[in-house]
Amino acid sequence: MRTIVSRLIRYKSSVAQARFVSASSGGRYLSTESNKIDEPFNVEEAETVHVPPPPTEKLLVLGGNGFVGSHVCKEALDRGLSVSSLSRSGRSSLQESWATRVTWHQGNLLSSDLLKDALDGVTSVISCVGGFGSNSYMYKINGTANINAIRAASEKGVKRFVYISAADFGLANYLLGGYFEGKRAAETELLTRFAYGGIILRPGFIYGTRTVGSMKIPLGVFGSPMEMILQQAKPLNQLPLVGPLFTPPVKVESVARVAVRAATDPVFPPGIVDVHGIQRYSQQKSR
Repeated sequence: MRTIVSRLIRYKSSVAQARFVSASSGGRYLSTESNKIDEPFNVEEAETVHVPPPPTEKLLVLGGNGFVGSHVCKEALDRGLSVSSLSRSGRSSLQESWATRVTWHQGNLLSSDLLKDALDGVTSVISCVGGFGSNSYMYKINGTANINAIRAASEKGVKRFVYISAADFGLANYLLGGYFEGKRAAETELLTRFAYGGIILRPGFIYGTRTVGSMKIPLGVFGSPMEMILQQAKPLNQLPLVGPLFTPPVKVESVARVAVRAATDPVFPPGIVDVHGIQRYSQQKSR
């Protein structure tokens, strides 16, 4: 009997403790009586965490004051990118508003020191560098200069590198040996150094309005209809020896659009994009 009374006393004591919570604790408790609820919790607002925005994509265009390079700069600016350019002559001579928004560097790709300075903070590179002349000169400009740029960009930790090369033209390749040998050497270096972020565009003839001094040359007058005709004659492109001569021309705006997308879109596949791929990608909406 004494044991039963003792257990009953301990039970009542524990119930009383469960009902009481010190007012200074700022909390609440549920009474053992189902119809009694004390004051609600005082819930403090969660602290706002200020996450910095993603870093701005910074694009370096090599040869940005040329025919193709100027369109690449303009396209990149239209997409909200921070754009700089390195070329032998420095600032573009074009008197257009977009040119004032580009950071212009003057330098030679055969001098690696100047190139490394221009690569500071750069996330992607597009090279539009190329030229004609003697075989040795063409190999140096199309090959050695671009190889230097690819190596410097790789050492600087650049994520993506787009090289605007050239389509094969069959017999014409032998007439311009230094040009195509240089291009292919640069392509090999790019695919080695940028296995996952290297893209090679191989357009044929690139048309558009080319500015030479104060003159504007509308290459699209015959380039556009030729593109339409040769697009329908794609099987001719497979003919031995002469087939590459039927490679359709492509608009400079299309090349610029695909180049900028390839340089900034992380899901754009690495590798070689021929003229038909350039036409296809240029018609797709950018991410």
